Amino acid sequence: MDNAYLIETVIKVVVILLVFSALAGIGTYFERKILAFMQRRLGPMNVGPFGLLQVGADGIKLFTKEDIIPSGVVAPIFKIAPVITAATAFMAAAAIPFLPSFTVFGYEVHPIVADIDIGILYVLGVMAIGLFGPLLGGMASANKFALLSAARAAAVFISYEVVTGLAALAPIMLVGSLSLIDFNNYQIENGWLVWSQPLAFILFWIAAFAETGRTPFHLIANDHEIIDGFGTEYSGMRWGLFFIGEYANMFFISFVIPIIFLGGFGDGSVLGAFALLGKMAFFFFFFLWTRAAWPDVRPDQLMWLCWKVLMPLAVINVVITGFVMMF
Repeated sequence: MDNAYLIETVIKVVVILLVFSALAGIGTYFERKILAFMQRRLGPMNVGPFGLLQVGADGIKLFTKEDIIPSGVVAPIFKIAPVITAATAFMAAAAIPFLPSFTVFGYEVHPIVADIDIGILYVLGVMAIGLFGPLLGGMASANKFALLSAARAAAVFISYEVVTGLAALAPIMLVGSLSLIDFNNYQIENGWLVWSQPLAFILFWIAAFAETGRTPFHLIANDHEIIDGFGTEYSGMRWGLFFIGEYANMFFISFVIPIIFLGGFGDGSVLGAFALLGKMAFFFFFFLWTRAAWPDVRPDQLMWLCWKVLMPLAVINVVITGFVMMF
């Protein structure tokens, strides 16, 4: 049994790495196509039918482009920073149940690497550690604009993580567990948590945009400016690791939100599995939609929003939830 569990775990880890690494590239294609549709242009069209082979062309470019280490950088930290971003993104996936359990040739497969008791805390904590990648990358660069981007990363990190934790606290109080499997099972009997915790759902969703560094909180890289923020001096696959980490985080948080608030995969039926994938697809699409429709806010506006609006609302929600549970 131990050997079977070990083999199953290794297979699940490999599948997650391969699938979501590929999805990160495919996600860029869908993003470019969706943005092009919304902005009345074509997007990728030249490489393959409908530009479908553009993903492969971009991958070849990243893997074959020269890896340049500029003079003046703190080389060891400069090299390890992209690895931190990508590695923590995939580490967060360990506690996420991507699908309900299913049976293959009489063997029950659980599509979660580890159903740990502190699942939601682990996911949010590891994803938060991923912000050290841009922070260290910018600080290790010999570029003042990259350093400025790293400073913005620290300001954003301090602001939104408080909101993320407080928004998740109220649902945790109701479920009485930190396991994402327990969140799914609780909602089978008691209904979706979004109905009893609508404010927590909205706050958590807003914080997810800052968690993934997406518009309107795309303040860390801010690549619509002249330079690429912390990634200005990166090239080749080191830059690609930052990219993979961002898109992997988008997919993973798009799974976490429906598992916590929208019933997850329900009772484990095939319909429930497709429902979870549909919910994930909607949240991923919403990340792309928002980029096409909203401008970025300034760092000071984000901090004002988090500390003076979102955090007080989250605290009030936790207090009200506590009183409701008492009476």
